[in-house]
Amino acid sequence: MAAADSPSTALLRRDLCSRAIRLAGKMRADVVDLLDAYVEQQGLDASASVAAVEGVPLAAVERWDEQTGTQRLLENLAAYRAFRTLLAQMLEEQREQLGEADAGLGRALAAVLLQVSAFAYHLEELLRLESRGIPGEEGDGPAPPPRLSLFEQKLRGLGVLRELAQWAVRSVRDLRQLAKPSPATGTASGLAESP
Repeated sequence: MAAADSPSTALLRRDLCSRAIRLAGKMRADVVDLLDAYVEQQGLDASASVAAVEGVPLAAVERWDEQTGTQRLLENLAAYRAFRTLLAQMLEEQREQLGEADAGLGRALAAVLLQVSAFAYHLEELLRLESRGIPGEEGDGPAPPPRLSLFEQKLRGLGVLRELAQWAVRSVRDLRQLAKPSPATGTASGLAESP
């Protein structure tokens, strides 16, 4: 039996998935709260349509059910690494724009940034568990966007937070799929297998 198929590895995988699912749920709730505060503080319309934002990974995926567990983890990891960079940029812009005028929004952004970092770490641990190589970070994520006007920064921030909320939903779905017991063995299905 391969190490990835051992009962102890399956239990560890389920435990890691369970903790990551709880973190993703908390993160989504915090992002939704942050999104409401962000829209209000930035003077935006909550229903504003935001085109795809450069550097923001889209949570929607075609043929989700055909992806392997490893593909799911790698896509999630790449997305959360990108969000870590984007949220750090937003936090810096927020500090430049408001200074300490709205420290609450800055603290909320910083808290979500920490959750994103912790979630990326959980994904790396799941990949390590399966003896998969952890892809290196290419630089520090997406290249810094060109200098945007204040309004464009606000809209980009709105797009980042909306998509992060969608990723949290997708991540829970991906992790639940990974944690499902395999019908043949009764253990969690291997990451390289198709669901």
